[in-house]
Amino acid sequence: MLRIYEKLNKFLKPNKVFQVQLLSSGLRHSSTQQQQDIEPVEKQSPSEEFRRKRVRFNIKAENIQGRPLYLDAQATTPLDPRVLDAMLPYLTNFYGNPHSRTHAYGWESERAVEKAREQVAQLIGADPKEIIFTSGATESNNIAVKGVARFYGTKKKHVITTQTEHKCVLDSCRALENEGFRVTYLPVEPNGIIDMQQMEKALTPDTTLVSVMTVNNEIGVKQPVAEIGKLCRSKKVFFHTDAAQAVGKIPINVNDMNIDLMSISGHKIYGPKGVGALYVRRRPRVRLEPVQSGGGQERGLRSGTVPAPLAVGLGSAAELAQQEMEYDSKWIDFLSKRLLDRLTQALPQVIRNGDPEQTYNGCLNLSFAYVEGESLLMALKDVALSSGSACTSASLEPSYVLRAIGADEDLAHSSIRFGIGRFTTIEEVDYTADKCIKHVERLREMSPLWEMVQEGIDLKSIQWSQH
Repeated sequence: MLRIYEKLNKFLKPNKVFQVQLLSSGLRHSSTQQQQDIEPVEKQSPSEEFRRKRVRFNIKAENIQGRPLYLDAQATTPLDPRVLDAMLPYLTNFYGNPHSRTHAYGWESERAVEKAREQVAQLIGADPKEIIFTSGATESNNIAVKGVARFYGTKKKHVITTQTEHKCVLDSCRALENEGFRVTYLPVEPNGIIDMQQMEKALTPDTTLVSVMTVNNEIGVKQPVAEIGKLCRSKKVFFHTDAAQAVGKIPINVNDMNIDLMSISGHKIYGPKGVGALYVRRRPRVRLEPVQSGGGQERGLRSGTVPAPLAVGLGSAAELAQQEMEYDSKWIDFLSKRLLDRLTQALPQVIRNGDPEQTYNGCLNLSFAYVEGESLLMALKDVALSSGSACTSASLEPSYVLRAIGADEDLAHSSIRFGIGRFTTIEEVDYTADKCIKHVERLREMSPLWEMVQEGIDLKSIQWSQH
């Protein structure tokens, strides 16, 4: 019918205007004589508006060549080429076991491992003897939480953590509950930060350990680690922090912050995967029960051969992070602000999850109202991003972190995490912002809820019927 309308307009005489009206019975034509001195008012027809949107929101013509852009720095970071250079000799010629004490092959590997231990210790202001090499932050968290609780379990049976911790900490606490321990899961404020008064009230004479992460892996908020450490020290309670997302990115000093145990990950600071570290304080001494048995390596706390190439990589990455922390921080802050400004200026109802001030800007978690996060991720197939929802792990439940900060379920489902790192460029940020704006607008055009909101309808006042 629209084609008929266009053909009629094309062949009509200048002094005639035909009005074409659609009726249930068909087409009815009526003509009226117009005065030639009156100019017709131009109005964009529905067909033209439809074609304009179709061209603008067309995704079939997108031809993606090469690999996607990478904006998922909280999941992992690329290996810094300088770290690879440091590792290569120990992947080829210097292949000795660092625990072999009877020949040169073992000695040279041991020297490399001890140098790496010093590099990690310098980054956090610790003594090299307090650094235990592990396979990553997950193992470090397991050793710290289970090890301390079990060692002191005959005297104290209470552990405190938060509802927004990493899964490996929460699961370790659940394992302790099955062993008879009492665990307090502290709630967080709507900005994602814990209430120190609640923390102080939760501490009891029976409390043996407090575990609170430094920087959250989903929303990027920074917890008041120094205040928690001071409180725990005054109550003679051990304090563990999962600093996988913080070490090498923000300044940390274990002595100034009164941290007793701290977990570190290699691949979060542009180092290799499969290696991490656990800081265990010596004065005042922290005792823990080893999680795995074996040859008694790493002060008897973590048995197993230390992989020299990976330890060297972690040490090199730690040294580079210490040297370039200030520059990296300024660059990431600049890119994060640029991305956030472009998105919020072009799109209404973009909500930042977590505290905007006490945060690590490299982790930017945004909710786009009335847009399903997974739909947006699928549309942004040329950018590697993460959804703040747990749907990516075959669950329809929204992220437990976003639920903990009180985010509405629809906003929790619409969240996207942008991870900015050392090697992210301005062009990548601008491209991501433009694509995100385009697809959010396209998805909202398809959303009946968005249309209702535009008409001024309060969705929360609607009582939806259930079928």
